[in-house]
Amino acid sequence: MDLTLSESERAFRDEVRDWLAENHPGEEPTEGGDIESFRFRRDWQRRLHSGGWAGVSWPREYGGRGASLIEQAIFSAETARAKTPPPANLLGLAMGGPVVIVHGDDEQKERFLEPILSAEEIWCQGFSEPESGSDLASLKTRARKVDGGWRVSGQKVWTTFAHESKWCMLVARSDTEAPRHKGLTYFICDMDQAEIEVRPLRQITGESEFNEIFLDEAWVPDENVIGGVGNGWTVAITTLMHERAGLGAALGTQLGTDLAELIDLIRERGLASDPLIRDRVARLKIGAEALRLGNMRALSSQMKIGVPGPEGSLSKWEWANLNQALTELAADVLNPEELRPGSRWAHRLLRSRANSIEGGTTEVMKNIVAERVLGLPRAK
Repeated sequence: MDLTLSESERAFRDEVRDWLAENHPGEEPTEGGDIESFRFRRDWQRRLHSGGWAGVSWPREYGGRGASLIEQAIFSAETARAKTPPPANLLGLAMGGPVVIVHGDDEQKERFLEPILSAEEIWCQGFSEPESGSDLASLKTRARKVDGGWRVSGQKVWTTFAHESKWCMLVARSDTEAPRHKGLTYFICDMDQAEIEVRPLRQITGESEFNEIFLDEAWVPDENVIGGVGNGWTVAITTLMHERAGLGAALGTQLGTDLAELIDLIRERGLASDPLIRDRVARLKIGAEALRLGNMRALSSQMKIGVPGPEGSLSKWEWANLNQALTELAADVLNPEELRPGSRWAHRLLRSRANSIEGGTTEVMKNIVAERVLGLPRAK
């Protein structure tokens, strides 16, 4: 695996840097709450779209930039380095669009892809359930076949940006007699209907980006089934693999940027010679480098086999550990008054607690690594 960039890849990196330097939206507003923050991110995505940088990994025929895997990693690293906000339709760009491209038919691609890129229609993900957590195969939401479509009833939880979303990529059990991993179907469900109620979940940060959604005979037409009836498990796994693979490079670079900022802070406080602080910084530095190399290894594997592998789960697990350790060290370095509510480091510290839950819990990541990397028996 060659870790050096080719001439064309360096040119791509420079093009990204130049564009970001001219179009950086500035620091995300801290006042105005969730609504103002989401509006800021939506405006940023529209600017990305105008510049041809939304859906950088998507094929050109579907409105993307057709970037190679290496170029995708470069783009993610450069946006993280520049500390730009995430686009508003992050789930649509990283998961919804790629799944429609892989498993959708021509009509679905024509209908759904362009509004994802332009942030005209926001997407959320209806996978987790109260008694299923990240165990997708045990979900209980039911889909009942009726004339022309399906009626869906059940409850989903941890549904990010459901309150802002037009569409939900939703998995439901359409065959109750089939085994756990069979009989699931993948739907694109319109959130704008009376049969769906969205309830916000207040987080420890005071924000409400997560929600519960309650479906009572919600309507999904036949044309919004993705990948065929009963194939929901396969389609959902595609979604999750793209989620973890797509985030790897950005999270690794973001971790390195935050660690550099923390080291500067430690020096400013005259704590750079403290042996206990040095030990914790060294562990973070080693972990961040291992994460970077692990992401490169996952990228190399994906280039060979054509699809994301289980390495993304390992990176997500390790990133959660490192980011929580980093923010805990920052809290120990700062004075208590500097961790007042609303301060940047206080927000990072509190927000990091979700890292080991969101995007698949650490326990689920361990199971994936045990079964698919180490070849251990499947968990019961």
